[in-house]
Amino acid sequence: MSELNNPIVVDFPLRGEWSVPNTPAKVIPSHGTDHLGQRYAYDFVMIDWNRKGRPFYHGSSIRYYGIGVKLDECYGWGEEIYAPCDGNVVIVKDGICERSRVHLIRDLAFVFKNAFFFNPDKHDIKNIIGNHIIIKCGEETYAFLAHLQKGSIKVIEGQDIKKGDVIGRVGHSGNSTAPHLHFQLMDSPDLNTAKGIACAFNQYKVFNSGKWTIVKNGIPSDMERICY
Repeated sequence: MSELNNPIVVDFPLRGEWSVPNTPAKVIPSHGTDHLGQRYAYDFVMIDWNRKGRPFYHGSSIRYYGIGVKLDECYGWGEEIYAPCDGNVVIVKDGICERSRVHLIRDLAFVFKNAFFFNPDKHDIKNIIGNHIIIKCGEETYAFLAHLQKGSIKVIEGQDIKKGDVIGRVGHSGNSTAPHLHFQLMDSPDLNTAKGIACAFNQYKVFNSGKWTIVKNGIPSDMERICY
């Protein structure tokens, strides 16, 4: 896609193996909207690549669809998040509760409610983005990381950080149907006016034909099994 020809390159914010169900390599806007600076946003979910259906949780699908699965039974929940760039932390929001279980119907109902009835003039945006961090990475370039685990954020507003610093953990707060990291670059720390910025990752690996291949300055696709 021509829009992705000159992305800003940052470090990959996670470790281990991940899937990327929402990515600008698949469609733009990647989340179906330009609102909240999401045009080129990514979602990273940890799944079981060797199990039928590639679930993001331990245990049976019957339990997931029935009573739901506890957060500590989800592969990605609690995984460390790393600063994607050198920069300054401009916004931190922690303390937002996560739903104790991941349940498809309840979580989808929560997402649809916010999608169709959220009014920024009346409702708190934290219902959408959950616990989050915004980092100034450069002139008019801000990294936004959302849906973090409650109580996991390791940085404070005004703090200077280096890429690779641990800044929090993957959670299930806000608009989330599975523990995951929402990541994007944007031109302003104000989500109500921010425009998304195309982003690529300095280096990661892709699993293909039984082996891992290094990718540099890449944009992961939704079909790829990636790791760092």
